[in-house]
Amino acid sequence: MTDILRDEASNESRAVRLGLDGSPEAPVIRLVHPAPPQIAAEAILARAEALTAEDTRVLRIGVEAGPHTAARLLALGAARQIGTGVEILPGLLWQCAARWLPDSRPPFPELVTVTDGRRHPLRPGTLAGTVYTRDIPWLGRRLSFRTMTETGDVALFSAWMNDPRVAEVWQERGTLTEHQAYIARLQADPASLPLLGCLDDAPFGYFELYWARESRVGPLYEAGPYDRGWHVAIGDAAIRGRPYLSAWLPSLMHYLFLDEPRTQRIVGEPRADHAQQIRNLHGSGFATIATIDFPHKRAALVSLSREHFVRDRLWVPGAAVADAAPRPPAVPAA
Repeated sequence: MTDILRDEASNESRAVRLGLDGSPEAPVIRLVHPAPPQIAAEAILARAEALTAEDTRVLRIGVEAGPHTAARLLALGAARQIGTGVEILPGLLWQCAARWLPDSRPPFPELVTVTDGRRHPLRPGTLAGTVYTRDIPWLGRRLSFRTMTETGDVALFSAWMNDPRVAEVWQERGTLTEHQAYIARLQADPASLPLLGCLDDAPFGYFELYWARESRVGPLYEAGPYDRGWHVAIGDAAIRGRPYLSAWLPSLMHYLFLDEPRTQRIVGEPRADHAQQIRNLHGSGFATIATIDFPHKRAALVSLSREHFVRDRLWVPGAAVADAAPRPPAVPAA
């Protein structure tokens, strides 16, 4: 098999020949011909992603490549040393931020501050542009999340908020001017992040992310300093059903865990009477931990831990269902 990758240093495309041996539980990726370590490592990681994107059986992925390529995989945090070589573990690979975040940065230094009487870490904010990309093999499409900085983004959001189906849940009907002010307020607040979800660059939904400590839900449970929360509105009615849900929902959780490695829990607050949404969340690994009351709604407080997401490989469609095939251990014996 041959992977075509772009060498960022020379801006040229390079073909990388890889071989695949081993078993479904322990495949081995071989670098057939020498290639620059950065390019070779990228090709190996792309192949490892493909092997683990839809299959929970993979225990480990052996790598047969030169020492510089192996060192690159170790430096990225996608592999561990095993004897004189390296092997990729799915739980390491899928926490390798550089693989999915175009602007992968080191963790922001922790500096505690206070907002409205609540102590929380100072938040770094987010650079404009695409924040996450992932190829979805069962759709044959590329999913991405990006900031709302392009012409027409707020107008699209406004149209969605005035759609009766969305308005029934969101209760944010309004004019374009009102919605411009709404998004501007969120963009000015480092505790929140409004995003558009896209498939092949075409927007399909609105995602509103927040740091739980500073949010309205923060005082209602024991929020950790890096807990994140989210709201969603799927504006494109064509992007419905399990294949799409199993693409955008775990990808959003994946982004939140990658964006801040200290985030250990993600929470949500769907309406308590929104049975379908709660079923979807339970089927994706979330658990309801409380029922909470806001002035405008009674909500189910749902939670997903990083450990559960990584251990049970919840990026794989159907991995969270009760009768899913047993998973191998997250860290197999060396």
